[in-house]
Amino acid sequence: MRRRRRALCTQLPARERASAAAALVRSLEGLPEFLVDNHIAGYWAVRGEMPLHAVYASLRARGQGYFLPVLGNERTLRFAQWQAGAALHNNRYGIPEPDVPVTVQVQPDTLDLVLVPLLGFDRRGSRLGSGGGWYDRSFAFMRDITRPARPILVGIGYHFQEIAELAPEPWDVRLDFVATDRELIDCTKSPA
Repeated sequence: MRRRRRALCTQLPARERASAAAALVRSLEGLPEFLVDNHIAGYWAVRGEMPLHAVYASLRARGQGYFLPVLGNERTLRFAQWQAGAALHNNRYGIPEPDVPVTVQVQPDTLDLVLVPLLGFDRRGSRLGSGGGWYDRSFAFMRDITRPARPILVGIGYHFQEIAELAPEPWDVRLDFVATDRELIDCTKSPA
């Protein structure tokens, strides 16, 4: 299923991908925290993921901090603030990440809002990721707390990535919202 879903995204023409990225910003603007929070994490889009260049431009115009994930020990993520033009290096998966010392990286629980890449989602907040479990391990502390809470987890994808129902695994961390090129979905209002 992951391979088929990734193929749908990678085959999307560049013009449609750019249009969807611009529409994504409008969906995210329906979330008040997106407009005011200062510690917002995103990702560097690879393999057909929804690009966040328009999101970054929107945040930068408002002076908000933007963070990118950095692979850490224990197969978990840390995050580092990033601005266009700042140094990047490719991690072991070939994904660009900020080239900064560990001392300036932050833990996931210090973020306000996290934009999470996905291959599929349902309206209950279940997410089909790439299969490595990096986000689930990094945000495991959120599994048993009342949601939404900080950080707010927002899945990012194209509208056609919606799946009627995903069967979550015990280790999966539920999303609070999903933002697509067509809408902002509040997953906290859907029965889990």
